[in-house]
Amino acid sequence: MLDVRRATLTEAATAIAAGAVSSVELTRECLERAHRLNRDINCFVRIEDEAALREAASADRARAAGRMLGALHGVPLALKDMFYTPEREISGGSRVRKGFRAGTEATVVGRLAAAGAVNLGALSMTEFALGPTGHNAHYGACRNPWNPAHIAGGSSSGAGAALAARIAFGTLGSDTGGSIRGPASANGVLGLKPTYGRVSRAGAMPLSWSVDHVGPFGRTARDLARLLGIVAGHDPRDPSSSRRAVPDYEARLGEGIRGLRIGIPRNYYFEAVDADVQNVLDAALAVLAALGAELVAIEVPAPEHLTELSRAIMYSEAAALHGHWLRTRPADYSPQVRARAATGIAIPAASYLEALQLRAPLLRRFVDGVYAACDVMATPALSLAVPTIASTDVGASPAMWQTIARLVRCFAPFNFLGVPALSVPIGFTAGGLPAGLQLVGRPFAEGTLLQVAAAYQGATDWHERLPAIS
Repeated sequence: MLDVRRATLTEAATAIAAGAVSSVELTRECLERAHRLNRDINCFVRIEDEAALREAASADRARAAGRMLGALHGVPLALKDMFYTPEREISGGSRVRKGFRAGTEATVVGRLAAAGAVNLGALSMTEFALGPTGHNAHYGACRNPWNPAHIAGGSSSGAGAALAARIAFGTLGSDTGGSIRGPASANGVLGLKPTYGRVSRAGAMPLSWSVDHVGPFGRTARDLARLLGIVAGHDPRDPSSSRRAVPDYEARLGEGIRGLRIGIPRNYYFEAVDADVQNVLDAALAVLAALGAELVAIEVPAPEHLTELSRAIMYSEAAALHGHWLRTRPADYSPQVRARAATGIAIPAASYLEALQLRAPLLRRFVDGVYAACDVMATPALSLAVPTIASTDVGASPAMWQTIARLVRCFAPFNFLGVPALSVPIGFTAGGLPAGLQLVGRPFAEGTLLQVAAAYQGATDWHERLPAIS
């Protein structure tokens, strides 16, 4: 029997294809872990035993008949509670949409199913994806598998926690201001926000249509490359999706990084980093240098302004989406999320339109200024040690909002710009919580980011460490 705690997604796919394990066997073990561990970390809002076992049995019958479904044949995954399917309820972590059935299927769900994946159920998330902590007043906070007193990050909290706890072999989330990279860093797994338009958002619950991204979580760079290659590509249902061809992301993973220039920003990103996080970052950058990468100091154009522009767009569009419910069902929102959703009402239309108008010229300025000097930029993922659930709850302390702002500090600029960014686990802070390094590339350079992550993981074993709960 394959060891669920140790095997990667690609290893599970290979084992199923070879007949070394059946999809039903693997799915049963994942479901057992889901029920047992969910009591402690609350990473699922709904575990779908019957549907998952039905999909697994179908995969096993197809293999027995000599018909492989795809590159994820029979592999158990789990998806954030925001991707529509005709037969499943999708709440978006909210009370407002509890019991909602969309009657349509998200493109990414269809692509994963076509590749043969088994869906274990719906993962916990921050209410309406509006928050970086994983708090949820309606379904309970998702807890960090490394220490359940700490946050799992948000808004794709369950996607990070379920993967770290070795319940699923891969997960899918969304990122509007760090909602993939934050949970990936907090839980010690990889998470990728692709280039804007690289992955279709059709059938995914929107928060802010101009800065929403859909992307995968994985335990290894190869797992992430496999998942991205399946969900990426043009979709006529999403007008913003790119027609650019999808490369073979797995093909470049063994090339190494000798001679690759990695840019280290002199401004903004390393200015507010906790000392023990900085120690872990320094060690990770030393590994990359030892692998032959050239570390170069760079100046990043106006990153603090990019964060404010991203906020102007996100909150304006969120207020437009939630305006009716905020007027007619305000009590069905938690206080923190209601306040965040209503923020955009006070943003002048001129400020929103100016932010949209500045996006293209600032992207050109960023790409020309940064990538003339380097091939990949490296920053902290989370600049602080993963905080506790208590310290980030409503009314915890006057510093709560400052802590929440620090959780997205290094992420939001790249949602505004729409460039790809990946968080890779690089070790642990003094309190035993994971830390991550963020790699940022030029548009559609996901392959380069995965190449760097693969080289780093080939020289370290942080991604193989298991939380005690698993």
